Order: sequence, then structure tokens, then C-alpha cells
Amino acid sequence: MRQPFTPLVYVVNRHNVHIWGSENLHVVFQNLQGSPKVNIPCGLMLNKVIGSFFFNEPTISANVNLDMLELYVAPQSEEFQPWIIFQQDGAPPHWGSHVRWFLDDATFPNRWIGRDDLTSWPPQLPDITPLDFFLWRYVKGKAFSTPVPDITNFKARITDAFATITEDMLENMW
Repeated sequence: MRQPFTPLVYVVNRHNVHIWGSENLHVVFQNLQGSPKVNIPCGLMLNKVIGSFFFNEPTISANVNLDMLELYVAPQSEEFQPWIIFQQDGAPPHWGSHVRWFLDDATFPNRWIGRDDLTSWPPQLPDITPLDFFLWRYVKGKAFSTPVPDITNFKARITDAFATITEDMLENMW
């Protein structure tokens, strides 16, 4: 006997919508939102990785981003001032007025790339960066080498993976 059609109700996360094609287009898989996630900002320099820093907040706001810049990024980049140029994308948390003030007046005066200025990212720039093609691929390979039992263990694996990145690896990557 044929089962009656029951429509599924989805809650769409507007920021992370993924659509996959498959052989059977009538099969639907429901992905529950709210699963544990980890937000990890990091940076690459010629011979140094700035990371791993974990946000404890579920949503990253301009205030949260500013705290991370003040408490984590600025101290790690002090030894490279005034030669460092800081680059970030145009995500809303990166563009709060107090974040821009901190970058321009306090930390990287005229040495940061954001949006809406002459040094901004070009529109529709693809994510072809060393962060994507080297760092995250490497860290994910280490972190997911075996099933992850919980979020605490996952964070430890990520931290351990960052610790294994050497200057030689960065030199080869560049």
C-alpha cells in the first residue's frame, strides 16, 4: 500500500543554504539546524599562523568581533607593526563603526582592507585564498581524521592541528 504524501516543514538558515543534486530527486533529507558549530577566525602571515581562537557566542556581532580583535589579534600582531596589512571581508561584524575605528585609528592606520574604499576586496571575488586551499583543508584533515565524539574534543583537535603547522609548511604554501 502506498504511503500518503506528508510535506516536510523546513527552517531555512539563510546564511548556509546548500542544495545537492542526487540520482533520486524525490528523496529529501532533513538537516536539523542548531547542531554544534565552531567559529574560528584565524590569519596567515608569511611565517606565522594567528589562530586558533574560538568564539563562545552562537552569533558573531560587531561587538564580539571587536573583542576578538582587541584581545587576540592585536597582541599577536604587535611585533609586526607597522609592516602588517590587515585584510578581512565585508561581513557585517567586520564593518561596525567601532570595529573600523579600532582598525583605522588604533591598530592598523591606513593598513587594513575591508570594503567600500579603494583598498577593498573586488566585488564577487572568489574564495581562492591560502586560508581555503591550505589552512582549512589541512586543519579539517587533522580534526576529522577519526569521528569526533564531542565539541570539546573537536576544539582540542583543531588547536592541535594549528600547533603542527611549521614555518616550512607556510613557506611552501606561499
